[in-house]
Amino acid sequence: MVRTRFAPSPTGYLHIGGVRTALFNWLYAKRHGGQFILRIDDTDQQRNVEEALAPILHGFRWLGMDWDEGPEVGGPYEPYYQSERLERYQQAAQQLLDSGHAYYDYATPEELDAERKAADAEKRPFQYSRKYMAETAEERAKWEAEGRSHVVRLKMPREGVCAFTDSVRGDVEFQWSKENDLVIQRADGTCLYHLASVVDDYDLKITHVIRAEEHLSNTPRQIFIGQSLGFDIPQYAHLPYVAEPGSKNKLSKRKLEKYLKNADFKRLNEHGQVIADQIGLTTSAETFNPVIVDFYELTGYLPAAILNYLVLLGWSLDDKTEDLSIEEMIANFSLERVTKAPASFDCKKLWAFQDRYMQKLPLKQKTAACLPYLQKAGLVADPAPCEVGPKLTRIIEACGDRLKVMGDIIAYADYFFVADEEMKYDEKAFNKRLGSPEALALLTKFRATLAVVETWDVPTLDKTMHDFVASEEIKIGEIIHAVRIATTGQGVGPGLFDCLDIVGKDSCLARIDRTLALAAERNAT
Repeated sequence: MVRTRFAPSPTGYLHIGGVRTALFNWLYAKRHGGQFILRIDDTDQQRNVEEALAPILHGFRWLGMDWDEGPEVGGPYEPYYQSERLERYQQAAQQLLDSGHAYYDYATPEELDAERKAADAEKRPFQYSRKYMAETAEERAKWEAEGRSHVVRLKMPREGVCAFTDSVRGDVEFQWSKENDLVIQRADGTCLYHLASVVDDYDLKITHVIRAEEHLSNTPRQIFIGQSLGFDIPQYAHLPYVAEPGSKNKLSKRKLEKYLKNADFKRLNEHGQVIADQIGLTTSAETFNPVIVDFYELTGYLPAAILNYLVLLGWSLDDKTEDLSIEEMIANFSLERVTKAPASFDCKKLWAFQDRYMQKLPLKQKTAACLPYLQKAGLVADPAPCEVGPKLTRIIEACGDRLKVMGDIIAYADYFFVADEEMKYDEKAFNKRLGSPEALALLTKFRATLAVVETWDVPTLDKTMHDFVASEEIKIGEIIHAVRIATTGQGVGPGLFDCLDIVGKDSCLARIDRTLALAAERNAT
């Protein structure tokens, strides 16, 4: 039974690079009929943020990546929080001490620092001298008599090689002589990441450890721990890291502010910020940024588009296929097709995936997904009145491919749901299109023409406009923009005749009257 895991540390929000790693684990387990386990690595209590776990779990559920075992699900190998398994790690540490694969170390930070500086001065790699090592009760008593406290270190081999086969990297070797004696237990008795991770992987029956390339250097010490404890060693696979846009540097959660200065990220974030403001969402750079999954849910991306883009960051089906359904990803995913080279996160490419998925989404689903944004913006009541559904569907049809994310509906729909006297104007467009007596005179004449139109639909309104243009011997641009401003308040939007049809005859006439009065008032002053 294939069992994979993803082990986030709840110290922040769900990072897009972490999701890519989790996705590969999830797909591999699904591909082989196995199980995907979510484990919470919360041993670092100083960095742990308890309230940050909820967004992580929510993010996975929003993406459709449900886990077979873990928080809120349970399973046969509970608990799935490292903070609840401390006694188990202490037992493992004691086993390593008893077998001679670890030792008590009484060196002070100053003494270790002196050894490091000496190594630097001699231009040689630092390797701890083990001068303050204690392997017997007598040695421990000697150091403790001096008032020293201890940590527990691994007693790493100092000759030979650690060799293993990585499912992505192939055959890998590390020289034991270059490995340092890692601390696995602090002075207060709590255990550190490497020991906890190895013990958990064994206890949770993990068969494949699929993780980011940055952990490759951790593998020798983890293999040493596992072998020393008599564990079966899982199959390792180290994925290429997700890189910054146009760079080989790793995409980092710690550089959020930096990414907002990148032109593409900045444009994307500003677009999202407009949506956030419209729905009254209080945001910050830490929680509302294109490298954090929350950003994509809050602005209205489709989870399938995100997963489709992420699976191609380091993996491909062939040299031409881009669009893949979840079912196709599961059916075809393999570690053999994972590349070694880092893949750059391109938010413009992700935007293109979102656009394609958005245009293919059935109208009924699109309507249902857009409605909550109008409700959050206060434009539609919750629950929505019966007449809102058909009206919103008609608006979405009129918008066509202008809607790139669900949150865009607010920009194109707010004037359809406000009272005529509350419609807001784009001041720049208003002044440009309605700033002259000639423009107001034409708008007044066209208002009279609209007043006698009996059949209020798109074909009739289209013909009415063109007949008016012909009779007045003007260009259509001299009237169509003024009518759009007068009836929607905006200089751009869906097709004008669709807008007039959706707004309705009475409201269109009332809005034109209001616009004429406002323009006359402004011109008078």
